Amino acid sequence: MIDYARLFYYVFGLITLIGGVQAFVSIGSNASLIGGGISGLLLLVAGWLVQTQKVLPGLILGLVITLALAGMFLPKFLKGGGWWPAGVEGILGVVGVVLTVLALLKR
Repeated sequence: MIDYARLFYYVFGLITLIGGVQAFVSIGSNASLIGGGISGLLLLVAGWLVQTQKVLPGLILGLVITLALAGMFLPKFLKGGGWWPAGVEGILGVVGVVLTVLALLKR
């Protein structure tokens, strides 16, 4: 389960990072660039920590970031915010929380 969490952090980190850049380019959102950039980079760091056998710090960092993204985007999606970015980021955030909790339980 730890390998799935690591891979997920890399993929979700890239999606979040690219989403922040895309929002900046398309609508000039500095907040999206900064938020997506920081969140995406921290997810990539979480994946790297897990990969380099610093499993617990990586999982904790991944859990914090996925919880934050799910908490921010899922309510927007449920209120009709559309699939991008609210739906994708919110659902992937929930998936990340579940994967991380399972990885922590199976350590």
